[in-house]
Amino acid sequence: MNNSLTADEKAHLLIFARVPALGLVKTRLAAGVGEAAALAIYQELLGITRTAVLESGVATTVWLAGTAGSEPTETEAREWAGIPVRCQAAGDLGQRMTAAFAAAFAAGAGRVAIIGTDCPGLRESHLTQAFALLDAHEVVLGPATDGGYYLLGMRQPQPELFLNKQWSTASVLADTVADAGRLGCQVALLPALHDVDTAADLATWRAAQA
Repeated sequence: MNNSLTADEKAHLLIFARVPALGLVKTRLAAGVGEAAALAIYQELLGITRTAVLESGVATTVWLAGTAGSEPTETEAREWAGIPVRCQAAGDLGQRMTAAFAAAFAAGAGRVAIIGTDCPGLRESHLTQAFALLDAHEVVLGPATDGGYYLLGMRQPQPELFLNKQWSTASVLADTVADAGRLGCQVALLPALHDVDTAADLATWRAAQA
């Protein structure tokens, strides 16, 4: 466990995830491999994400989509091994991320980063590096090879970074970097990682494991 992050009460990690339920996760992947296989792969990706987060030692909140009510049930929260779990806000992805960042900063965080659960290459070192880079940069991005990003970190709320984005398209990273530049933010980039969203992505991942 990274003790420097454990002791850093100003660093906070947000995880955007879904409740793992048949037919409700990895729908683009399910179109190629079936719903049962997609759910199993999603569970595998959740495990990879949990391991990286727990090894980093950074304070974390999970923000869930697909919950049965306005508060996560014990069953829905069980996946996360005691990490605090909340329900995502209403709205599109940008609005939901804006709300999660605002909550973390309002609670006293000084450096906040958000990740999803789609990157099998995510490791503790990426999280540690992201928070270290936020010491000298206003914004940190982890590029995904599909043109999006797997991590976004910032030192203060920048809601403009979530406006006017075509989510789940190849322009998201470039548009976010451009917006950060217009805001006068110094941007640092992490190593690029591969997302698993489709059957082709899955094949690429499995081939790399062979």
